[in-house]
Amino acid sequence: MNNDTKKLTTVGMLCALAVIVNLLIHFPMIPAVSFLSYDPKDIIIVIGGFIYGPLTAFVMSLITSFLEIFYRGGTLLDVLMNVISTCTFACVASATYKRDHTRNGALLGLAAGMLCCVLSMLLWNYIITPIYFGMPRAAVAAILLPGILPFNLLKCAMNAGVTLFLYKPLVTLFRRNNLVEQSHGDGTSGTATMAVIGAFLCLSAICFLLGFQGLI
Repeated sequence: MNNDTKKLTTVGMLCALAVIVNLLIHFPMIPAVSFLSYDPKDIIIVIGGFIYGPLTAFVMSLITSFLEIFYRGGTLLDVLMNVISTCTFACVASATYKRDHTRNGALLGLAAGMLCCVLSMLLWNYIITPIYFGMPRAAVAAILLPGILPFNLLKCAMNAGVTLFLYKPLVTLFRRNNLVEQSHGDGTSGTATMAVIGAFLCLSAICFLLGFQGLI
């Protein structure tokens, strides 16, 4: 199997996995913006970007966002918002990691991706949501800070935390099956540290989520 075939196979498997987790895990997080639902497909897409670069993350985002129309419904505006949200997280993270192929590069990339995604979603929800739902723009502005901001912070924190858990096991699995080439200094060293940071991000996000739901 040549390298192009290996890449196509691996990216296809990752896209399929992203669709599966999107089907299985999909729920609202913040009562103030119950029309926004969490799904974990960005985790798989950013892992694809870490392996092959930001262009692959962009292509995976397009594929999975268009496929979502067929099993969940929606419009081209849904695709646009999905792609913007995913790409500002996954493409920024993987572009940063590509420049610094180390553990610190992975952490910095995820942090940069979180920041860019949160800021871009504030802007794009302000622009698109009034068009999509026919809401007054003032009404959307009123829910930016109490709803859209915490939703995207929690979503990105959870996705970044789980990415830190899953990246090394998935890459190792692909390498054992000769689908991904071995590389040096690929950010998979210090797995325990990354797992601790990932656990902290996930637990913090879960605690805040439970607080927003009034459960703690």
